Amino acid sequence: MTSSSSNKDRPDTRNATVADYSRTADVPQNDTMTQLPVLTTRIEIQWAGQRLDKALSALFPEHTRARLQDWLQAGRITVDGKGELKASYKLKGGEEIILRPQPPEHMQSLMPEPVEFEVVHEDDQCLVINKPAGLVVHPAAGHWSGTLMNGLLHRYPELVDVPRAGIVHRLDKDTTGLMVVARQPDTQQNLIREMAKRRIRRIYLALVWGRMTQRRTVEAAIGRDPRNRQKMAVVGHGKPAVTHFHPLALGQLADLPVTLLACKLETGRTHQIRVHALHAGFGLVGDPAYRQRGARPVPLDRQALHACYLAFCADGLVQEWDTRTIAPLPEDLSMLLTHAGIAVPDSEALLNLPDLWPMQSELQTAHLADEDEDDFEEDEDGVEIIYVRDDE
Repeated sequence: MTSSSSNKDRPDTRNATVADYSRTADVPQNDTMTQLPVLTTRIEIQWAGQRLDKALSALFPEHTRARLQDWLQAGRITVDGKGELKASYKLKGGEEIILRPQPPEHMQSLMPEPVEFEVVHEDDQCLVINKPAGLVVHPAAGHWSGTLMNGLLHRYPELVDVPRAGIVHRLDKDTTGLMVVARQPDTQQNLIREMAKRRIRRIYLALVWGRMTQRRTVEAAIGRDPRNRQKMAVVGHGKPAVTHFHPLALGQLADLPVTLLACKLETGRTHQIRVHALHAGFGLVGDPAYRQRGARPVPLDRQALHACYLAFCADGLVQEWDTRTIAPLPEDLSMLLTHAGIAVPDSEALLNLPDLWPMQSELQTAHLADEDEDDFEEDEDGVEIIYVRDDE
């Protein structure tokens, strides 16, 4: 005759948490992502012979089974000092369990982390930083940590009280240069309004394939590329976007002509300069996503784009800019220009870039909608609209 165990022989999981666990802040120094309390408990004898995963679910009911399983596999749960155990591990009773919980990914984005970036301007209202290549600005899928936001929260803890740690606008991961960061919520709102009214002047330097000998303005709506949702493109139902290009110098790379451009934005759409330049027939050198047809390999593993000039008024009360900053070209772009036979612009040249364009009135850009530059909707596949205007 076979026998089966009755319910009374099994642990009462409803009351399993009577084995009180303690909380401690004793977190390993190198575990920078763990800032939740470490949980410690000792397994009662009633759990002898039971699976570890079942005991964990009962002992730590505030965490989901899936998350406990992930932590178990990651070695964040130890049994008598043993880590990375299988969920089916059989308990003996009396073991000490230590759980070092890791915040969910979306919470990790709020964790301060030491991240390298240069501060070129700092006052009570705002910061201007010079973002290096490879640094992601906002946490997102695949980049929940190690971003500029994490670094800002580490260096300026008070920014936890400002939305998005004070970030007003963004640069692509591999684009270098200047960004303004607000230190107070009201300053952030002022700067966002100034951005929407086109009263923040941003100028970029870009090295492109081809010979551009006259100034050009590209006005073309930008939205999601219907053939590749990871990219942006000129589409009929995109958002209005205007970019001004001014050639500064001609050179040659890999036996092909190149042009150094100064680029001024009227809007701030995702990948705007890269998309507009390519659509006008002058793709950025080194751009892995928006590749110019016939482009050749160069000693640069990113797009040749640098935000070199930024001018604004943080309080929005005066018409003239009270803050002007410049950022010299990073070493990799400077070397590339030298290789192309183009003189690297010095600080004086960067400060004089705004003189290439007269100040435009608000009426000239009134048709551009006041929309957040980081906000884009799903675009329909529409008729392409673009015109390129050559200025004599």
